[in-house]
Amino acid sequence: MVENYSNGELSKTTACSKSNKIRFNEEKSKVMLVSRRKRKESKVIKVYLNNKILEQVTTMKYLSIIMDHKFSFKEHVTYVAERCTKLIHSLSRSAKVTWGIKQEALKTIYKGVILHLLLYGAPVWIDVMKYEHNKQKYIRLQRLINIRTAKEFRTTSSEALCILTGLTPIIIKTEEAVKQYNVRKRKGSQKQ
Repeated sequence: MVENYSNGELSKTTACSKSNKIRFNEEKSKVMLVSRRKRKESKVIKVYLNNKILEQVTTMKYLSIIMDHKFSFKEHVTYVAERCTKLIHSLSRSAKVTWGIKQEALKTIYKGVILHLLLYGAPVWIDVMKYEHNKQKYIRLQRLINIRTAKEFRTTSSEALCILTGLTPIIIKTEEAVKQYNVRKRKGSQKQ
């Protein structure tokens, strides 16, 4: 079943953009049907912008957060974990050339770069962390940096590695980031 959407709100958007001298790029614009409803039939919609059909996608990156058509954010967690893993491996390769990086330098890199990449947008996607397989992606990543920081064996448990390095477990750190955001949000709404 294919539906056409060329009139209505999109026409108003196009008219408003023309009056304010703003031009939308049809090649960069995408359409995503957002629904949690399970459908048996394929739902394809045709949306036109400036008389050109927009591409329909199932995932979209917006402000560096990957969203899917069900807002489950599992693709975002997977993408960030893979990106940080590559960063840690490239850091390890460069450290081998210079006989290793000191523990404090690795902690600084973790806190300054990797942790910020992992926690970016956490208030938006925190619900995905209630599933164990998503938690494990972040725990494995923290374990990887902890092994390199503590210079311990791979058989050491994740909890022991966090104690040895003095780093807060990533799941707790994620929950803290969300709580801090909510506190700041409440304080901001009380001022208005």
